[in-house]
Amino acid sequence: MRLDKYLKISRLIKRRTVANEACDAGRVLLNGKPARASAPVKAGDRIEILFGTKSVSVEVLDVKDTVKKEEADQLFRYL
Repeated sequence: MRLDKYLKISRLIKRRTVANEACDAGRVLLNGKPARASAPVKAGDRIEILFGTKSVSVEVLDVKDTVKKEEADQLFRYL
């Protein structure tokens, strides 16, 4: 699955266009390296998102095409 789509489905970022912009600006790291929006995501990957002065690090636990809002937090765990 593409990184921008995963960020939207997991609700780490609310909209896919915002996820695209964050990737283009270099604010999303996949396994410690700046990632493009089209980068493939798989279970076990580590994603770090830089929001201004804050940073959020998560580990991908599962990749699904659709998920309910209540179950979105089961796709990753915070580090």
